[in-house]
Amino acid sequence: MTDDRRDGLDPAASDLRLAARRIYAIILRHLYVLRRSWPRILELAYWPTVQMILWGFVTTFFVQNSSWVAQAAGVLISAVLLWDVLFRSNLGVSLSFMEEMWARNLGQLFVSPLRPIELVVALTVMSFIRAVISVTPAALLALPLFDVWVFGLGLPLAAFFFNLIIFGWAIGLIVSALVLRLGLGAESLAWVAIFAIAPLSGIYYPIASLPEWLQPVAWALPSSSVFEGMRSVLFGHGFRVDLLASALALNVVYLVAATVVFLLTIRVARRRGLLLQQGE
Repeated sequence: MTDDRRDGLDPAASDLRLAARRIYAIILRHLYVLRRSWPRILELAYWPTVQMILWGFVTTFFVQNSSWVAQAAGVLISAVLLWDVLFRSNLGVSLSFMEEMWARNLGQLFVSPLRPIELVVALTVMSFIRAVISVTPAALLALPLFDVWVFGLGLPLAAFFFNLIIFGWAIGLIVSALVLRLGLGAESLAWVAIFAIAPLSGIYYPIASLPEWLQPVAWALPSSSVFEGMRSVLFGHGFRVDLLASALALNVVYLVAATVVFLLTIRVARRRGLLLQQGE
């Protein structure tokens, strides 16, 4: 006689009870992980909020400037392509670093003669390669599909491209430092951080469309100067050197600061043994 029959339980009901307990155990495990990881909790509310803010500003601007799209052929597609440069540049650094963490390879790397600054250089070069590979096919397809030749921007395109690449490196290094310090439970910061600046970068609308109290914050981002400069070229107002100089100056500050933070985090991780403790 089985235990279920001895206890007077129907076998089917017992199987159902055990299945419910197993399901509850898995749910409980993930709830414990969620409770211990504030980046995961933040992410749950983050994406709907960012999408609402971004497209709310887009909608408001289009309502107030209905002729804008017609006057600026290809401006939205050019904005999307340049935004992807920034996005891929950030991911190129942070994901390359996290791949080493996923493979539990950081400990091996840093018992080799590799210097932390050499790792920074390698990550940024890898980011550049990834950005070029990801954006080039989309830029080429924009011509036959939408009759938009983004390379027609000429030398200003190169200036926009490299400024966004550098800003992406800075964000990626900060994200990598946070993931190393907080553990892989914070890996979603690679996406959270870059999309946090999207509403403030004026990708699809001028910075003047933002509330006045937000505009100084937006101008503190190199990406805002880049997208404003792109629109100036596309609208036929010429290449604004002042915006380029502003973006370059901000990028120097952000990249130096991000590199220092990353190198200091590596030093702390070495002292505390975090390079070998890369769980969530």
